[in-house]
Amino acid sequence: MVEDNEIKAVVSPFAVREGEIKTFDGKDGYVSMNQIIHKINIGHINDLHFKILEIVNEFEFITSRQLYQMLQWKNIEIASQDKLNNKLDQLIKSKILTRYYFKGEDGKGIYRIYCLEKMGKYLLNSRGIECKWQPTDNTKPVPMIKKRLAGNQTIIAYLRKVKAFDSYTVKPTITAKQTGKTFKATGGSVKLTKNNKSIEFLFEVIRREEDWEKKLIEKMKLYKDFYDNFIVGDSGFSSMPQLILICEDDKNMAETFKTIIINKVEIDKIKLYFSTDLRQNEETLHKTLVEFKLENGKYKMDNVEVKLLGI
Repeated sequence: MVEDNEIKAVVSPFAVREGEIKTFDGKDGYVSMNQIIHKINIGHINDLHFKILEIVNEFEFITSRQLYQMLQWKNIEIASQDKLNNKLDQLIKSKILTRYYFKGEDGKGIYRIYCLEKMGKYLLNSRGIECKWQPTDNTKPVPMIKKRLAGNQTIIAYLRKVKAFDSYTVKPTITAKQTGKTFKATGGSVKLTKNNKSIEFLFEVIRREEDWEKKLIEKMKLYKDFYDNFIVGDSGFSSMPQLILICEDDKNMAETFKTIIINKVEIDKIKLYFSTDLRQNEETLHKTLVEFKLENGKYKMDNVEVKLLGI
């Protein structure tokens, strides 16, 4: 597998492209549970397949590369990316998983996205594993799926590259007290621990989807409510988490910051940090965060070095 820092992409694969559509790449037709049980009984579907299912269930949408990295991190034996792809094909042919790709004016996307099918939910439930998947989950629009994939990449980068990494949550639920609304950080969260002291990072993924500025403003109002009224224990946080906005590229960081300032939805209680998809591919993450500083009446993008994010 090509290492992250060897990837030469100049545009994030998880950036939103105009006119892009999600295209089905799974299996049509009917597969009975009896057929699947037979495959389990003769060993064609084994514990490794179930480990794959558990990870797909946890992340909802995931690429095969992200799956392979998670299996490696969990020390689950898998010989290669090709071996994993063979396992995924078996699960798709049995309609336990399904697969999509993104198609735009410039052709097919370079990666496939995997998610659960109904049979996958039944199998997980049979082992006592909580699975909230429902068929409508697979109808989610392209920008929502790409936010999940960018969030996956960020979580995986932290668990693989940050020595202080402790744990992660794919879909942390946060409560805005004044409005009484609950919402989720689209990129997930990670907990970092060093010398018995912990800090949590919340990742909010920003994509240039339709009306993205309006959606950003509404989301920032919820975050502002949460932070302005935060006390220890709120939404399960033992201390105030650090919010990081994961953008498509450097220009998108500037656009996002400008939108927040113009609409006065900045958060006074914390410093707001930014990053991008491609910055997660760096060999170490200690220089991947950005903040905007006011100098001589103008805001300037400034790279922030965070030693805690080192290897």
